[in-house]
Amino acid sequence: MSGREAGKKKPLKAPKKKEMDLDEDDIAFRNKQREEQKKIADLKAKASGKGPLTSGGIKKSGK
Repeated sequence: MSGREAGKKKPLKAPKKKEMDLDEDDIAFRNKQREEQKKIADLKAKASGKGPLTSGGIKKSGK
C-alpha cells in the first residue's frame, strides 16, 4: 500500500470553457429562450398548485 492507492482518487480538472463572441442576434435569441423558460416554469408552478385535472380513479356504480 503506497501513497494514495487506497484512498479517493483526485478528480481531473475540467478544461476551461472558451468565451464565444456573440453578436446582437445571438444575445437576443438567448434572452428570448430564457424568457420562454421562465414562462414555462411559472406555468408548471401554477398547474402544480391546483388539484388533479381529472377526477380519475375507480368509479362506483350508483347501485
